[in-house]
Amino acid sequence: MISTLMKSIREYRKAAIATPIIVSGEVVMEVAIPFVTAQLINTIQAGASIADMLPYAGLLVAMALASLCFGIGAGITCSQASCGFAKNLRHDLFQAVQTFSFANIDQFSPSSLVTRMTTDVTNVQLAYMMIIRTAIRCPLLLIAGIIMAYIMAGPMALVFVIIVPILGFGLFKVVRTVHPIFRAVFRKYDALNESVEENVTGMRDVKSYVRQDYEKEKFGRAAEDVCADFTRAEKILALNTPMMNFAVYTVFVVVIQFGSWLIISSQGTIFNVGQMSALTTYGFMILMALMMVSMVFAMITMAQESAERIVEVIETVPTIKNPDKPVHQMADGSIDFDHVTFKYSKKAEHRALADIDLHIKSGETIGVMGGTGSAKTSLVNLISRLYDVTEGSVKVGGVDVRDYDLEFLRNNVAVVLQKNVLFSGTIKENLRWGDPNASYDELVEVCKLAQADEFIQGFPQKYDTYIEQGGTNVSGGQKQRLCIARALLKRPKVLILDDSTSAVDTKTDALIREGLAQYLPDTTKIIIAQRTSSVEHADRILVLDNGHIAGLGTHAELMKTCDIYRDTYESQNRTSQEEPAAEASAEPAADAAEPAKKDPAAKKAPAAKKSARKTPAKTAKGGAAHE
Repeated sequence: MISTLMKSIREYRKAAIATPIIVSGEVVMEVAIPFVTAQLINTIQAGASIADMLPYAGLLVAMALASLCFGIGAGITCSQASCGFAKNLRHDLFQAVQTFSFANIDQFSPSSLVTRMTTDVTNVQLAYMMIIRTAIRCPLLLIAGIIMAYIMAGPMALVFVIIVPILGFGLFKVVRTVHPIFRAVFRKYDALNESVEENVTGMRDVKSYVRQDYEKEKFGRAAEDVCADFTRAEKILALNTPMMNFAVYTVFVVVIQFGSWLIISSQGTIFNVGQMSALTTYGFMILMALMMVSMVFAMITMAQESAERIVEVIETVPTIKNPDKPVHQMADGSIDFDHVTFKYSKKAEHRALADIDLHIKSGETIGVMGGTGSAKTSLVNLISRLYDVTEGSVKVGGVDVRDYDLEFLRNNVAVVLQKNVLFSGTIKENLRWGDPNASYDELVEVCKLAQADEFIQGFPQKYDTYIEQGGTNVSGGQKQRLCIARALLKRPKVLILDDSTSAVDTKTDALIREGLAQYLPDTTKIIIAQRTSSVEHADRILVLDNGHIAGLGTHAELMKTCDIYRDTYESQNRTSQEEPAAEASAEPAADAAEPAKKDPAAKKAPAAKKSARKTPAKTAKGGAAHE
């Protein structure tokens, strides 16, 4: 763990090395000052003049200034080293997360990753700062203080040698008891942050269902849980202070009592006032060093769990890596699923996809339909290698996707995911995720094809309109169209639309499909949809059911051979089919109403039409109309 963390020091290594060296100089000055002070006291006791005392005074002032300079220098280098280390550590954490596959990300919750990059890094930073400064200064001060106390007071300094091991043992017991508590509390921190994230993300639903009180109570319970564990840990750590105070006062009672008796009884021949002053000062120095050591251990104890959590992320091996000799050429957009089986985890018993054998020609438009949980998204995730197959292989352009360079593959297989995400920044900046070098005219072109240009032109700042984080200041349909335009800029060999027109009306949906066909005629297009109208004009339609292929063919073929597709189509179109029939049956009644307008029976014909329009759509066999 330590070796992994040390890799993040990098360019701040010099500052980290300089800090202990400067601190050593500070310790030397602090230890020397009581020694010189003792000499000055003995000189004054011997009846020295002002002239005799001036050299001592000048030396003490110089040593104090030197100690101050060393302290300032150590503070500067320590802050540079610790803050730089924290910056590099956050960078390494973020970089590690960027290499994660979806399977890796599934191991950590978003709130846990945020906690590790913020709270945990801060804890490790504070511990590192104490290690390179305080943890060096205190042991040096402790050892030097005991040596100087022995030089000045001889056997009387043994009292410090006796008390140090006792305090050390007590400190060890405290640390050992507290560490498991901190391990538990950081897991609860993750749960607390997850509660906040979930509440803020779903704020509209919380307010719509008037669940604010429930969410407050839930957050309160999580906060109380964290508070209780922290309080328990702090109570144990608080034992350090009374333990240290007891040691300090016990030592000083012994030193002052026995030292005073020696001075009086020997008339200063065995033990004098200067020695007594130095011993008292060194005693304070030793015990304060011990107290600071206890604080360092408490901080390190808290940071140890944080460090383990950080290293866990950094050392996580991505499940998807670039091959040793990656392929950087793609012949075409053909796709071949050769008896593919896929599970989200090696330990999982359920297979998301089972023995999928599918071959798509380059330039084909393939519709994909199926009920909720039929593994439509799982299927297309394998094409851009967001996950790797469990068995079989997926080939694009005749090459196994595992042999391609990851960046090259994903630049040529553009995906508009089911959950569309826009990032904070202008519309231009969001669109240029597809092509950083795209010109303004190219942006306008793809937005027109995605039916986004019209609403963009309605914004006061047009393409310079600022998008809030998550795209909260645009509607769901506008967000989908911007994401489609962003994908079009890649001019990919394969374009996957994962239910990405669900929030737009059927007319706009048709215009988008028409634009795609014109703009990317040679691109293989895979359209996942819940509406049959979105895929019925595709070259072929794939119907999935519980991870198996339930049907494959044109719209006309599936209407004859696939019950799931036919039931879905009929349930979605039954209302529109019944309306003309109702209108036709109403026409004779309307004609008969002319000579008999007052006949109550004539007034029932329009009601038939109205009733037909209210006929609810029947849920499709194998899946609902919307996931």
